[in-house]
Amino acid sequence: MPVLLVRENSRGRGWPAYVGAVGLGAAALVLASLWTSGAWATGIGAAVTTFSGLVAERLRPRRGAAGDGDTVPAGAAALLRTAAGRIPALRQVDRPESAGAHSADGHPAEGHPGEGHPADGHPGEGHPADGGRTPGAPPAYIRRDVEPRLREALGRAGFVLLVGESTAGKSRLAYETARALFPRHAFVRPLGRAALPQALRVAGTRRRAVLWLDDLEEFLGAGGLTTAMLAALSGPAPGRRVVLATMRTQEYRRFEAREESRLTGSDRDAWRTQRDVLRQAEVVRLARHWSAGERRAAAHVQDPRIVAALRAGERFGVAEVLAAGPELLASWHNAWTPGAHPRGAAVVAAAVDCRRAGLRSPVGRDRLRELHRPYLVERGGGDLRPEPFDEAMTWACAAVHATSGLLIGNRTQGYTAFDYLLDAPGLAPVPEHLWQGLVGRVTPAEAYDMGLLAHQEGRPRRAAEALARARLGGVPGADFLLAITIGDAGRPRRAAADLAGITRRRQDRLGPGHPDTLAARHQLAFFTGEAGNPHAAAGRFAALAADAATVLGAGHPDTLAARHELAYFTGESGAPAEAARQLARLLADRLRVQGPDDPQVLATRRSLIWYRAGEPAGTEERLAELQADAERCLGPDDPHTLAVRSSRAAVAARAGRTAEAVTAWESLVADRTRVMGPDHPHTIYARLEWARALASSARTEEASSLLTRTLGDARTLLEPGHRHLRLARELLAGLPPAGRHPV
Repeated sequence: MPVLLVRENSRGRGWPAYVGAVGLGAAALVLASLWTSGAWATGIGAAVTTFSGLVAERLRPRRGAAGDGDTVPAGAAALLRTAAGRIPALRQVDRPESAGAHSADGHPAEGHPGEGHPADGHPGEGHPADGGRTPGAPPAYIRRDVEPRLREALGRAGFVLLVGESTAGKSRLAYETARALFPRHAFVRPLGRAALPQALRVAGTRRRAVLWLDDLEEFLGAGGLTTAMLAALSGPAPGRRVVLATMRTQEYRRFEAREESRLTGSDRDAWRTQRDVLRQAEVVRLARHWSAGERRAAAHVQDPRIVAALRAGERFGVAEVLAAGPELLASWHNAWTPGAHPRGAAVVAAAVDCRRAGLRSPVGRDRLRELHRPYLVERGGGDLRPEPFDEAMTWACAAVHATSGLLIGNRTQGYTAFDYLLDAPGLAPVPEHLWQGLVGRVTPAEAYDMGLLAHQEGRPRRAAEALARARLGGVPGADFLLAITIGDAGRPRRAAADLAGITRRRQDRLGPGHPDTLAARHQLAFFTGEAGNPHAAAGRFAALAADAATVLGAGHPDTLAARHELAYFTGESGAPAEAARQLARLLADRLRVQGPDDPQVLATRRSLIWYRAGEPAGTEERLAELQADAERCLGPDDPHTLAVRSSRAAVAARAGRTAEAVTAWESLVADRTRVMGPDHPHTIYARLEWARALASSARTEEASSLLTRTLGDARTLLEPGHRHLRLARELLAGLPPAGRHPV
């Protein structure tokens, strides 16, 4: 049966022309490589390999599409379709690569999807369990322990999310389970966020459909999936229309309750919009390591790839080894050796950091040529005897054991780093040169994603830079989040002015009691206090706490947050005893509602300890306990943990243990610089207190030098009159007593 390939009309008019029928042989694969190359092609794997001849099609407005009657807007990304332009049924999708599973037989580096795969496969073929294996077929599927749980979820829920680490086997498990349960359902797979509205429309017109969102994080954020979209897709009965998604564990963790508190100074609107989508899903978790039962089942399959994976021992998951994740990571590390593939390693480093910076779309070849150079220079440049760029790209894209390359993609649509690399231990923060090389050249929606991620990671200057671009591009909500990040970056007066306007507009449009209006009032009050007016901030928070309790409830996180800020600014207004009384009541309520390990509970404990600091010995003991709890619950690099260390250093300085204070502040400066960057206001504050401790230790020359450098940096980063600038000038003029709540 001939395979028909669909190509976009060169002038972009009307229905894309069908290309003549081509036999199921090498010619079809060559044409597939030319016309279906791109990010979508690498994502779908062997697109043109089956009876149905699946292709990823970039369509123009059209008429009369067989079978769906939908119109594809110009510029929309691809949906997975057959060569005849139809949305396939799941039974036609006979390769797991078409669902996003990592290939175990690989594809050439430069965009030849389908090469090396059988061109005459039929639905269900290529999954032998008895050792006979079609050349190019995926490894035999081994039933996972969690599969019954996934089947149950798919039988009753309209939205199921499978969460697991990279290369744990999420896509393969989801594919095999859905194909077994829903063979006649339409398989609607958008191959990019731009195609999501079209995919939702197509799925919504079908009586039976599976909306397939592999790597769900790519479909969240600006222009992405919302709860309203999910509600509109609800099927007439369970199992009729299903949203089936996968997500890496590291991405899913960004939406845990404790992550909300890391968005310092933000009302977290954008974060909550995405979190609310995830809350609609029934979550099924897949372990990376295979159980003893799964390994025993795999041992009975005579597939040499599975046999080899089992021999790798229990250090790695079987699916992980099948995808060659550990070997790819080792290959990347080893490539830095002089004369090996150092330029290739630098290219991979740039691609990895593009994704870690929040860029979800592929990166073009020319961009990688530019972005990789600083990585190479940092490692030694010419002394590494780097290979030519073309050779570096070939190496980076080459499959390991015919599986996946370090880079996935092709010349036409760009390249992305293999996701296993993103979670590698010991990765340094995304460097400034990479950020600057990206932020000015991305789309407004991409800039919003990058800005939100930077803000979550405590990089307000980067966040503000990206969100300014998103606001200019008209991305909804970018103006609000930009105002917050401007304040977090050290310009609270500017933030308060912007937020005053946003608050007025929300009051007029939504009403004074709307949650969005309350959120704007919270941020306006906070930055009013940070701009130097704690009395006004306390008054605003008192009114807000009362209104939030009425609208949202006394135990709502926003109500509790308003009470915390009320206590904080009460203490900063010169009433520490009253602040302590408020914090004690708040801590009891938070423990009851949020539990002892919640980050906001830890923050409340810290403030309460500070404003009750009349007994130094008890204070230090309580801070030591709090630091241990913070490190256990949040980790040593969490901003809350670093803030506790700041309090401990301040208490040591106040007690006259200057040598201890010097060491504590120096260590904190190093860690805040590494985690939050050298220009974060909290880093600047730690540098100033380090200088104070040096001066108190009679190391006046060191203190003066550090103060001069810090003041110079602060002048370029902070708005005039900022409290850190005032502190720096006071320290240069003399040494005022430490009294303010440390940050």
